[in-house]
Amino acid sequence: MRKLPIGIDDFKEIIVDKYLYVDKSLFIKELLDSGAEVTLITRPRRFGKTLNLSMLRYFFEKTTSSLAPLFDDLHIAKHPQCMEHQDQYPVIFLTFKGIKGETWEVSFDKIKWLIADEFRRHNYLLESSALDKYQKRDFETIIDRTADRVAYELSLKNLTAYLAKHHNQNPIVLIDEYDVPMQEGFKHKYYKQPTLFMSSFVGDGLKGNEYLKFAVVTGCMRISEESIFTGFNNPRVCTLLDDAYSDKFGLLEIEVKSILNECDIKSCRETCLGDIRAWYYGFSSGHSTIYNPWAILNFIDSKCVFDAYWVNTSSNDIINDLIKNSKEDVKEEIGQLLQGKTIKKRVDENIVFNDICKTETALWSFLLFSGYLSFKNLHLDGNFRYADFFIPNREIASIYESTILSWFQQDTEYDDMLGFLVQGDITQFTESFEKFVITSFGYFDVGGQKTENQEAGAQKEKEHPEKFYHAFVLGLLASLTKTHYITSNREGGLGRYDVMMAPHDVTKPAIIIEFKKVNPKKRETLEIAAASALQQIADKRYAVELQHKGYTHIIPLAIVFEGKMVLVREGV
Repeated sequence: MRKLPIGIDDFKEIIVDKYLYVDKSLFIKELLDSGAEVTLITRPRRFGKTLNLSMLRYFFEKTTSSLAPLFDDLHIAKHPQCMEHQDQYPVIFLTFKGIKGETWEVSFDKIKWLIADEFRRHNYLLESSALDKYQKRDFETIIDRTADRVAYELSLKNLTAYLAKHHNQNPIVLIDEYDVPMQEGFKHKYYKQPTLFMSSFVGDGLKGNEYLKFAVVTGCMRISEESIFTGFNNPRVCTLLDDAYSDKFGLLEIEVKSILNECDIKSCRETCLGDIRAWYYGFSSGHSTIYNPWAILNFIDSKCVFDAYWVNTSSNDIINDLIKNSKEDVKEEIGQLLQGKTIKKRVDENIVFNDICKTETALWSFLLFSGYLSFKNLHLDGNFRYADFFIPNREIASIYESTILSWFQQDTEYDDMLGFLVQGDITQFTESFEKFVITSFGYFDVGGQKTENQEAGAQKEKEHPEKFYHAFVLGLLASLTKTHYITSNREGGLGRYDVMMAPHDVTKPAIIIEFKKVNPKKRETLEIAAASALQQIADKRYAVELQHKGYTHIIPLAIVFEGKMVLVREGV
């Protein structure tokens, strides 16, 4: 068994030290066949972007000692036309994945170090006759990090020119995780500065650059702001929606099976592949469906213990905040996703960070391209592309569940309330639920009297108490899925019930919940509405499904709202 390359993304180290490697070398052939001068490839974090760019560097870069043996046993070696490009070009390789800081000053200092290190890697140019004394002086100020900001913005363009003149061969530029500085800026409220810098750095370096052989840029998404990718030689953009490179990032199922066979761990052999698929599979990438490689490697390394390995590799603060602060319609749809449903959404490949909190299209697209959703049935509807979004696996579902649970953690009554409900103690549940509703008004809009500002804002979406019901259902989904089958808004009997709680143990109470808003136009009272809701449960025979499954203790429950008033009634 070869060693697992957990946390190792240097291609040479993996091959030389005989780590386990899934052969993605045909990425080189696909890239050369495309003929694109600039290619932007977007994939979620930890899906092999850095490793693949490292492979490109070791393949193409002209070095004093040949690195050809690294590729002798790989698929690319069978393509002589591709092998003619090996060791032929100067290469600029920059990875921005470590550019993280709470302020722009910290991030920019890290960027200066990053650029200085790459210049230092090519410091032989200081002895080259291809550079004049002024260029060499500028070169040295970059290395010792005393150059001004403009010099750093032009550094990529200048280095390509220096290398081309010295080698008499245009260089290849590889830029990894270009969008990390912007994501970090968005997170810490200094988004404008890194966006402006990267716009100049990438734009000047790649747009109309006569000294460029070709460039490959990777990131989580295409950021469409400040003209970062506007007009530079029509870059070929390859996102998760495209077939290009769809099998070059992430692991195909046949590759996962091969890894499991090679590792030959008893517990893995005895683990159902279906369970592994349920936890880590389901990411759509063009025509391929892939596994998360980081999760698979850590799963094997932990002797096949299922856990949220990918989700836990970095802070999910942005995701948590976006979901928590989203509109109630978004929260409702997350509830549907957690039930295994799909939602049809427009897909926008051009992310504008400042719009993520303003438009649902930007939010859902951000979640998709960041790896927190998957898609199917991509199609054109009018002038826009739409797809059915879904949560790809249990690992990703856990981030939504933990976010939902965080909404309720400050409610001291929440655990007790659920405990009473699970036990079928409706009297105690009613008392706890009424307290829960009152303490939760700060988290979820439950309607009632509008404020003066809301009345004045006619453009705002009308708010309904039903939004609170869905928040409550989300809490059930997140809290009870280990012990109960929780379904919502699903057909049962002769109609469609609101919520059904069926414990895994059929001897314990199963509960059917019907929510209802009092209709003052019909002169309803809370009591009348509760009786109507219970009658609906009986008339529509919602309990039939549970009875057929062997449940004998079935509790019909009506939860009725009128503004800030709530009434809970148990049926028979």
